[in-house]
Amino acid sequence: MNIPLTLRILGILLIFLAAALLLPLPFSFYFADGMATHFIISSFLSLAAGLILVKVFNSDKELSIRDGFAVVTFGWLFYAAFGALPYLISGVIPSLTDAWFETMSGFTTTGATILAKIEGVPESILLWRALTHWMGGMGIIVLSLAILPMLGIGGMQLFQAEVPGPTADRLKPRIQDTAKLLWGVYILLTGLETILLMFGGMTLYEALCHAFATLATGGFSTRDASVGAFSSPFIDWVITFFMFLAGINFSLHYYAIRGRLVEYFRNQECLFYICLTLISVVTLMAFNQGKVYDSLSDNLRFSAFQAVSILTTTGFGTADYEFWPPVTGCILIFLMFVGGCAGSTGGGMKVARVLLLFKHARFQLYHLIHPRSVQLVKLGEAPVDREVMQSILGFFALFVGMFVFATFLMAATGLDMVTAASSVIATLGNIGPGLGLVGPTDNYAHIVPFGKWVLITCMLCGRLELFTVLVLFFPSLWRK
Repeated sequence: MNIPLTLRILGILLIFLAAALLLPLPFSFYFADGMATHFIISSFLSLAAGLILVKVFNSDKELSIRDGFAVVTFGWLFYAAFGALPYLISGVIPSLTDAWFETMSGFTTTGATILAKIEGVPESILLWRALTHWMGGMGIIVLSLAILPMLGIGGMQLFQAEVPGPTADRLKPRIQDTAKLLWGVYILLTGLETILLMFGGMTLYEALCHAFATLATGGFSTRDASVGAFSSPFIDWVITFFMFLAGINFSLHYYAIRGRLVEYFRNQECLFYICLTLISVVTLMAFNQGKVYDSLSDNLRFSAFQAVSILTTTGFGTADYEFWPPVTGCILIFLMFVGGCAGSTGGGMKVARVLLLFKHARFQLYHLIHPRSVQLVKLGEAPVDREVMQSILGFFALFVGMFVFATFLMAATGLDMVTAASSVIATLGNIGPGLGLVGPTDNYAHIVPFGKWVLITCMLCGRLELFTVLVLFFPSLWRK
C-alpha cells in the first residue's frame, strides 16, 4: 500500500470539494439566507486540509489497484466528513452523527434523511444537499479521472475500483476520455430535466435540486412531502422518465445520443430492466385499482412513479405506499434488492447480477437433469467467465450476509423487524425510504446514534458494492 500517494490523491479530491462548496453561494446571496459565510469557512477548511496533504505527501510510484481501493473508500469518507461542515457550522444539523449521516446519504445517493422539517431549512443548504447527490451519482472518483491524469496520476485502477460490477463498458481506450463522455451525458440529461421541470412550474432552484437528485438516483427533495407536494402529473411523469433513464447503463445513453437507439434493445440487461419495470407497474396497478385508486390514469401515474423510484433506488415519493395493499410491499422490497443496471447511477444488487443469478440457477437445474451436457451462462451472446460468475455469487452471499447481520444490529436497538429490515435494505441498496418507521412519509431522526452508524456503514458498502470496502480489512492488503 502506497500511503503517501493515497493521501496525496485524497488531498487533491479535497481541493475539488473546496471548489464545490462555493457553488451554493449565488443562491445564498439571492435568497439572503445567511449561509454564505458558513460555506466560505467550510470551503477554506477543505482547501487547507487538501493543500496540506498535497504538499506533505508525495510519491513517484504508480498507483496500484490496492491503492485504488483505498482512495475510493477513504475518498467517500473524507467527502462525508468535510461535506458535513456546512450543516455543522451553520447549526442546521448540530449533531456530528446526524450531519455525517445526511452527508453520507447524499454522496452515496441514498436519500435517507434525518431532517424532519425540510421546508424550514435554508435554500442554499438544501442546494448543497442536492449537490452531494449529483457529485456522488457518477462517483467522485470518476469525475476526478478526467483531471487526475493531467497531474501525472494514472486512473485505470481507480475506475476498476469505482465500477466493480459485472459490466463496465469502455467507450474510449483512455480512461479520462471515458469519464468525460459519461459526465457529458450526465450533464446533458441534468440540463434537459431542469428545463422540463421549470416548464412544469418549478423555480430554477427547485428544478436544479430535483434534477440533481433524479439523475443521481438520490431522492433528496426540497419539500417535506417530496415530489408529491407539487401535485403535478406533468412533473411526476418528467421525473419518472428521467429516473428510468438514470437506472440504465450510461454508455447506452451515449450510443443513443450518437443515433444508435437500437443498443438499448440489444443489451440483455437493459431489456430485462425494461421488462421488469413494465411487469412491476402492471402488477402494482392490478392490486391498487379500485382499492386505492378509482381513476386508471391516477393508478398508472402513482404506480409507475413508485415502481421506477424504488427500482432505480431514487426514493422519491408521490404516494404513501404503506397504505397500499400489503402484497405491493413485497413487490417493492424485491425491487429494492434488484436496483438499477450496471453502469448506471442506481444502487442495489444491479440488474445484471440478478439476471445472471437467475441464469445460473437455471443452468444448475438443467445440469441436474443432463449432467453430461456442456452449456455456458451467457449475458447476451457473450459467455460469462467462471471467475465473473464466482464473483457474482460471492457478492450475493456478502450482500445477503450483511443484510441479515445489519438487520440484527438494528433490531437490537429496539426497532420492530419491519423497520429494522427495511432500514437496512433501504441504506444498503442506497434507496432511502423503507417501510415501518422509516417509510416514505417518515425520516431517520428517531434512530439511536449506534443505529445511524450501522446504516452509514451500509450506505458506504452499498454504494461501493461491498468488495471495495471490505477488502480493506484484509491485513495482506496493507503489507508491502
